[in-house]
Amino acid sequence: MTYVVQSGDSLWSIANRYGISVDALKNANNLTSNVLSVGQVLVIPTDEEVIVPPDTSTTYTVVRGDSLWSIAKQFGITVDELKRVNGLTSNTLSIGQVLVIPNVTSETPSSPIIYTVQAGDSLWSIASRYGTTVDILKSLNNLSNNLLQIGQQLLIPA
Repeated sequence: MTYVVQSGDSLWSIANRYGISVDALKNANNLTSNVLSVGQVLVIPTDEEVIVPPDTSTTYTVVRGDSLWSIAKQFGITVDELKRVNGLTSNTLSIGQVLVIPNVTSETPSSPIIYTVQAGDSLWSIASRYGTTVDILKSLNNLSNNLLQIGQQLLIPA
């Protein structure tokens, strides 16, 4: 499977969209840096076990008059979450920019979600994203402190 890089894409947002790690994406494409070019064709590895189904996020193309606040409000997420998921460091958007919109619902509400910790995550940000509490996450995952490691897998209540 291949993917064509769009404006606003990052390795993290593409990897997250397909439920793979950034390292797996970089390895499959022999990338030595995190720099992407619009139009670049990336191979999406399919031999890695998919933890997050591809439909856990969607994309949104920025149109005239959009702001991070209006887009976040439209999809029921925070501006900080929208910026984090898309690797944005400023509030500036460009018309035609493609943003990843995380979906905080699960198709199987009775089953816990398995979430892989990414750079910048905290128990608070994960709990906020999934509508739960830090205490519930700690209890469900038998955590005695708030420390997380990139790549760590957490159970999230559905």
